[in-house]
Amino acid sequence: MHVLQLGPYPPPEGGITRNLLAIREELQKSGHTCSVVVIAKSSKVVPDPGIYHPQSPFALIKLLSTLHYDILHLHIGGDITWRILGLMTVCALFGRGKSVVTVHSGGFAVSENANNAKPFSLHGFVFRLFERVICVNKLMFAVFEKYGLARERVRLIYPFAGRKPDKGVQIPDNLKVFAVNHKPFLLTVGLLEDAYDLFMQIDAMERIIEQMPEAGLMIAGSGSLEQDLKRAIADKAFFSHILLAGDVEHSITLHLINDCDILLRTTKFDGDAISIREALHLGTPVIATDNGMRPEGVHLIPVHDANALVEATVKLAKSEQKACGERVEDRSNIEAVLYLYEEILKRCPSRLR
Repeated sequence: MHVLQLGPYPPPEGGITRNLLAIREELQKSGHTCSVVVIAKSSKVVPDPGIYHPQSPFALIKLLSTLHYDILHLHIGGDITWRILGLMTVCALFGRGKSVVTVHSGGFAVSENANNAKPFSLHGFVFRLFERVICVNKLMFAVFEKYGLARERVRLIYPFAGRKPDKGVQIPDNLKVFAVNHKPFLLTVGLLEDAYDLFMQIDAMERIIEQMPEAGLMIAGSGSLEQDLKRAIADKAFFSHILLAGDVEHSITLHLINDCDILLRTTKFDGDAISIREALHLGTPVIATDNGMRPEGVHLIPVHDANALVEATVKLAKSEQKACGERVEDRSNIEAVLYLYEEILKRCPSRLR
């Protein structure tokens, strides 16, 4: 089986890239082939066999028409704009009844498009072109029903794998030293964008440090606000307590999530988050803004509430102990995607393109 995935590819790291790479790894481990067409700009293009970086819509269409694949799997997140609808239409048509789309934005279920979902809308028509639609939370089922999709064509498959950190991976010295020298060691993993409310975290650190003088915050990720965040941190008297780590490979990020005392996720608008799921699997406490879709076990705070963040962080750091014991890897969500591919191929015997 040859699966062609379309989505973002690191760097930068992100939730969708982690899911895409986990599926690719599982396919290759099972003896299948997986190619990737990158549809979002990578901060650094590293030559890799089977990874394609089309530079225009025409180049993308040419790839889809010439590559040989049995399953086409598109990954989308964020707002479903007219551009995304066009991309979805092209992928579904070239997929020839063997196309899959994963809608990674958990917040899509409460978006304006979802609230106005109708079978005879353009969105409904485009979604129905796909053989299967994968959603990442239960709220999405009702949305796709309103778009006119039969329930058997919609699958709930969470986009994360329960993995243990690789003991062979070396953590960079600057990250390791920062983690060891700060207690509690707080960690944020995400994009350096406004939606993550990182300036609020930085401001909150002043009061956290007043109560816990050795506290430190590491922010892992990249984005358009990097320079603004650097300036904001440098202007603080407690600048040495905050480390902007830049884009960090997922294998290292897993170690950081495992080693930190608390994972922070203070997004203004968000769905599910793979970093939260990974933290919970590893026994790391999580503080996150309440969006109505967080998994059980997360300590919830209101959106953009620095006082609540300070209070929850201090209380959690002083009271809760991390869960101990060996964690068992759980790849059932990724395996479920491969089962879905096989189901489609059984219904529609493979016609290699």
